[in-house]
Amino acid sequence: MQTKPSPLKLTTEIKSLIAGAFDSGNVLVLGTVSQDQKPLLSFRGSTAVFDDERLSFWIRNNQGGTIEAIRNNPQVAMMYRSSTVPMLQFSGRARIAQSPGERDRVFGLAHQKEQAQDPERKGVAVIVELDKIYGVLGFGKDGPIWCSMERAQKT
Repeated sequence: MQTKPSPLKLTTEIKSLIAGAFDSGNVLVLGTVSQDQKPLLSFRGSTAVFDDERLSFWIRNNQGGTIEAIRNNPQVAMMYRSSTVPMLQFSGRARIAQSPGERDRVFGLAHQKEQAQDPERKGVAVIVELDKIYGVLGFGKDGPIWCSMERAQKT
């Protein structure tokens, strides 16, 4: 296992996993905490790579529990799993995109089937500033292929 995390930057492999998550049936799970401190889990089929250090997703229900949880506590976690990737965890801080440009980009990055569920774009664009990525990408001849990345701490 890696002892010291690498600097956080989404690799081509991780970007491909996220880009193909909806079509492969392996959409990411989002974890938030409700205002009354209860855990909330939801599948996010619209999850996309926003850039090398951020993910994004579109929330169709702009009044739901997930968006309220993010408004009250931006700390979130996401998880990816498939038949070949045992577990990949993402953690960071979610924010609601306010600018029309960011909203349009988040919506445009979402899977077409997700976009079709909100043609009037009444939903909310969320961008997650990643702080940590950790997990097992697969297994090689020498055992688990670990992934461990952290955002550099500002001094």
